[in-house]
Amino acid sequence: MMRRRTALIAASALMLGVTACGGQEATPAADGGEKITVKHAQGSTEVPKNPAKVVVMDYAVLDNMKALGVSDKVVGLPTKTLPGFMDEFKKLDNVGTMQEPDLEKIAELDPDVILIGGRTAPKYADLAKVAPTVDLTNDSKDFLGSLEKNAGIVGDLYGKSDEVKTQLAEVTKAVDETKAAAKGAGTGLVLLTSGGKLSAYGPGSRFGVVHEEFGVTPAAKDLKVDKHGQAVSNEFVATTNPDRMFVVDRDAAIGEQGSSAQKVLDNALVNKTKAATNKKITYLDGARWYLLGTGLDNTVEMANEVKAGLS
Repeated sequence: MMRRRTALIAASALMLGVTACGGQEATPAADGGEKITVKHAQGSTEVPKNPAKVVVMDYAVLDNMKALGVSDKVVGLPTKTLPGFMDEFKKLDNVGTMQEPDLEKIAELDPDVILIGGRTAPKYADLAKVAPTVDLTNDSKDFLGSLEKNAGIVGDLYGKSDEVKTQLAEVTKAVDETKAAAKGAGTGLVLLTSGGKLSAYGPGSRFGVVHEEFGVTPAAKDLKVDKHGQAVSNEFVATTNPDRMFVVDRDAAIGEQGSSAQKVLDNALVNKTKAATNKKITYLDGARWYLLGTGLDNTVEMANEVKAGLS
C-alpha cells in the first residue's frame, strides 16, 4: 500500500495536464505507467491507466465492464446477492455487501482501484483510504446521460472509448424502439412489491426511466420522488386504473422469502383494473431493475422488457 501512496504523490508532482479521450486528465506515474485523474460523483481521483486489479462494489459497473470486455480485471465484488445472469463471477472473492464492504478483505486484495455505486457511496471515505476509489453512482434524473458518463469513465480507464460508443448506439436503438412502442399504448404504473406491501414510482424516481426514456405515459401524476417510492394501497391502484402495470418484485430480487408480486396483486381491487382485465401486467426482472438499474447491456434488456409489455 505504501508503494501506491508514494506513486500517487510522485505522479501529482509530475502532472503534465494531458487530456484523456473521455475528458479525464492523464499524468505519468513514477513507475512508468500512465495515470488518469477521474472526475466522479464525489470528486476527482487519480487512477492507474489499465488497472490490472479492480474491486467492484456495484453490479451496474460490473455490467459495463463485461460489455466492454474488461471484466477479467475484477478481483473482488459482493457475491452473495449476485444475480443469476452474473453467475460466472461467483468464483471471485467476496468483499462484503454493497452497503457494508469488507475493508480488511479489500485491502488484502490490494486493488489498483475500487469502483462503487449508490449503495456503497456512504462508505466512500473509508474505501478511499484503502485504494483509489471512484464513485459511479447513477443519476436517476438523467438516466441515459449518467450511463454514458459512467460507461465512458470505464472506457477511458481501458482505452475502450470506441467500444463505449458502439454499445451506447445499441442502447439508443433499444430505447427508441421501446419509445415507439409506447405511442398509443395508454398509461402505465410502475409498482414495487416488498414484504407484501406496494410502492409506486413515477418520473424522476429510480424507475422513472420507464416514463422519461421509454416513453410510457404515467398513470399517476405527482408521485413522491423517493428511493423507496410512494407507499400505496390496492385502493390507489384501482382508482388510478392504469392501462398497463410494470412490476418489480424486490423480495425475489434479493432472495428474501415472501409473497410473490403476482400473489400480492391478485385481489379484487387490482383485478378490476384495465391492466389486469386486459392481461397487461408485466413482471419485470427484479435483479435487472432493483440490483443493477442501469448498465450498457442491462439497459438494453430493461428496454426490451418494457417493449414486450407494450405489445
